[in-house]
Amino acid sequence: MIRTNHLRWGLKVVALILLAVAGFGLAVMGLWNWLAPDLFGWHPLSFVQAVGLLLLCRLLFGGFRGARAGAHLHWRARLAERLEKMTPEEREKFRAGLHARCGWRSAPDADSKGHGADT
Repeated sequence: MIRTNHLRWGLKVVALILLAVAGFGLAVMGLWNWLAPDLFGWHPLSFVQAVGLLLLCRLLFGGFRGARAGAHLHWRARLAERLEKMTPEEREKFRAGLHARCGWRSAPDADSKGHGADT
């Protein structure tokens, strides 16, 4: 049963990825074929060429930042470093400001130690 759920989940992920690639490929193809031939005199693109162009642009300009696990969580280390440099009063003021800006119902108690205590 668990393997079946994993298989279904995996198939859903693959389907969503294929749908996203198809959507972005169609968008690139449509924009290219709408603009490039009239503006620059370039040839229209096929769908496969549009997906290839999308992949090439991603490699050249965007990289694959999502491929490295945890690479997008660099802000946590910076936040932890900043919190360590604060005095306890500054830390409490910062947390109270976060709670007020994020719309949480109540500020954490002074004796609570962690994120799970205020949920």
